[in-house]
Amino acid sequence: MEYEGQYLRVHTPKYDCLLFDLDDTLYPISSGLAASCRKNIEDYMVEKLGIEESKIADMGTTLYKKYGTTLAGLTAIGYKINYDEYHRYVHGRLPYDKLKPDPVLRSLLLSIPVRKLIFTNADKIHAAKALHRLGLEDCFEGIICFETLNDVNDSNENADCGSQCQNDIFDILAVEPNTEIPATPVMCKPMKDAYDQAIKIANVDPHRTIFFDDSVRNIQSGKLAGLKTVLVGTSARVKGADFCLENIHNLKEALPALWEGKEKAEKVRYPAGVAIETSVTA
Repeated sequence: MEYEGQYLRVHTPKYDCLLFDLDDTLYPISSGLAASCRKNIEDYMVEKLGIEESKIADMGTTLYKKYGTTLAGLTAIGYKINYDEYHRYVHGRLPYDKLKPDPVLRSLLLSIPVRKLIFTNADKIHAAKALHRLGLEDCFEGIICFETLNDVNDSNENADCGSQCQNDIFDILAVEPNTEIPATPVMCKPMKDAYDQAIKIANVDPHRTIFFDDSVRNIQSGKLAGLKTVLVGTSARVKGADFCLENIHNLKEALPALWEGKEKAEKVRYPAGVAIETSVTA
């Protein structure tokens, strides 16, 4: 035979898994959901926590910068918050009708012969609703979300504390430079532990995994965790980003390697009820 004694070359994909952030990554910030979410968070801080309205803007910005999410910051400085109640208030009132099906992105995702998962700081209900509205729920193997990384059963059973025991609240706005601040019980991006946990849950080699996010600091943390990184929403390269996409629809032009071997692969689809990844208890 002509090929006797020779080995057939087996193509090995360059990447094994893609981790996608959800909000402002799989759909544009122009949808308005981010602005609505921010307004809901501010309303929660006033209505549920009794924080003075005049302090909300500065406090929200400070907590977000120091802790990654406002929720992580609020729990760090002493507020007793029921996580499910918080998410129902903040995400449950979002105008999901502003999200429309995206058949172009759906086709792109289904055509990539690589595992795909969502990695978001949001709760599972919000993630499922957003993916459903976008028509992408069967494009992902699973969702790594707030409930995956945090014990929601331990979300402050004593959340009802009158006026939130204001004397016990750490004044984050009065912190001097280089002053130690309280730790948060919440795990979320951009914390290194969140990436380590997500990598463990997804059971992937970070060096063969690509992480997509619209946040520069999330991308930089992902890079430190060993992931290949793609910053979405800008064409300007920043430190920590291996690639930049002005729009998620530019995926194929920027990363053609994802389609290597596609001629021998079928579309990768998952059941419509995308799975919520369970936490690792090792």
